[in-house]
Amino acid sequence: MTNFQVWAPNAKQVELILYEPERRITAEPRADGLWSAPAPPVGTHYAVSLDGGPARPDPRSRLQPSGVHGPSQWIDPVYPWTDASFRAVPLGRGVIYELHVGTFTRQGTLDSALERLDELIALGITHVELMPLNAFPGRRGWGYDGVNLFAVHTVYGGIDALRRFVDGAHSKGLSVILDVVYNHLGPDGNYLSEFAPFFTERHKTPWGPAIDFSSPGVRRFFLDNALYWLRDCHLDGLRLDATHAIYDDSPKHILSELADEVRALERPAVLIAENEDNEPRLVLPKNKGGDGLDGFWFDDLHHAIHAAFTGEQQGYYAKYGSLADIETALVGKGTIHDRPMGPPDGTRCIACIQNHDQIGNRARGERLGQLTSAGRMRFAAALMLTSPFVPLLFEGEEWGAYSPFQYFTDHENPELAKAVQEGRRAEHASVVGELPDPQAAATMERSVLDWSERERSPHREMLVWYRSLLGLRHQLPELTDGRRDAMQVAVDHDTKTITLRRGRLTLVGTIGDAVVRIPTPPGRLELSWPEPPRRENGVTLLAREGCAIWVNRS
Repeated sequence: MTNFQVWAPNAKQVELILYEPERRITAEPRADGLWSAPAPPVGTHYAVSLDGGPARPDPRSRLQPSGVHGPSQWIDPVYPWTDASFRAVPLGRGVIYELHVGTFTRQGTLDSALERLDELIALGITHVELMPLNAFPGRRGWGYDGVNLFAVHTVYGGIDALRRFVDGAHSKGLSVILDVVYNHLGPDGNYLSEFAPFFTERHKTPWGPAIDFSSPGVRRFFLDNALYWLRDCHLDGLRLDATHAIYDDSPKHILSELADEVRALERPAVLIAENEDNEPRLVLPKNKGGDGLDGFWFDDLHHAIHAAFTGEQQGYYAKYGSLADIETALVGKGTIHDRPMGPPDGTRCIACIQNHDQIGNRARGERLGQLTSAGRMRFAAALMLTSPFVPLLFEGEEWGAYSPFQYFTDHENPELAKAVQEGRRAEHASVVGELPDPQAAATMERSVLDWSERERSPHREMLVWYRSLLGLRHQLPELTDGRRDAMQVAVDHDTKTITLRRGRLTLVGTIGDAVVRIPTPPGRLELSWPEPPRRENGVTLLAREGCAIWVNRS
């Protein structure tokens, strides 16, 4: 930002209000509804007034030191980056680790998260995915009700902390992906409509009127936001929240235009969509009529494993539950919920057995380890980490963290806070017992990771399991080639056993309650649970709820 600029096409006058001491500067009108004024000195607190109206935060503010309703602060756009030699691991060979800055460490800041990155590297992580960072009301929240899309939440440390985090991650060889929300804004502190017609009644989202991407000015605002994170903050990619709720009637969809602009950047970056419909066009190349994104969240593997391993079949698990659903999700042949199972190239699919949504949207935020046995948890992890997809782990998953990840907010508006509390109770009306209050500080505090767990059993053993699986993934090229057609999956419904073969690797596991006799796979036994299985006359005896991996290294 070399000068102040705001888009206010309907305003007759725009004033830049500078504080300490207070003074006003009249902005000059430019083309296409833009107004500009000289940049204030770095560190200056300022606000914007339209036609003599109240002081409002800058829609493109980089820092909101007093919250989403207070003045903005002008930052220094120059940062002494040291990452010129950094080269990201290609997404197809990557392992993503999703974290929420406020719960990843007890301090809840980007600087404290930076101090833990060496442990993620030792685990085998290549990409860190940060849940939304942009400014939202209050101190606590998931970040999906943000209103200042260019500003980093002050509690996390603000923009300078983000730049330190990215630069530090790059120095360790880690890529950083940011979760961004372009389908709606939060209701509290959202002043965009006062500046320009950002929303339209032509489309409805679960959060109200849709963002009007048919407007060139609106498109430019969101495209510039994406480019800001990638170009100015050196992020390596964006995870685009709920793209099925992004409506655009334009000849060229906003996601397709975003992909074009990102490809034109000097620094390469990836675009990953969350899309509940698995829309193939998202990841199809431009020359085949697609949007040209790099991948999407592939929830079907999660749903299929979760339903089969926990027995839950309510809500969106209703049509899952068979081991055959896991096979379908892996190989991509057939349909579940009458939707495609993703492209033949598995590196376009981001798969998990846990993420913030699937844990946090539960009534009490239980993790998979609290819903199933230690053996099934290990088998689920093995299926994900030997699959042809790009794996994603959620913070603490690698050691079977006992801390839940619950839905928490800190809305300052009493009516909104009450509506959220009542909405949460209504959503989980069938759940027996008291539910966590999303507005209570204790709800977030319960969700903070306890890193000391890793030093104790059974967490220590689970961490070894994950490290070993990730070690194999990085050692064996066939585990990162993404070829679903080169994978063989067999299901035995009687013994509740799944066998997966990829190149030299064979994984066999059972969720049954009896010992299973299987032909001994070729190669050396690399991993097993609960103990090395016994062999008798060329047959291996797999323990109840056990799993094992063989690798033929000859």
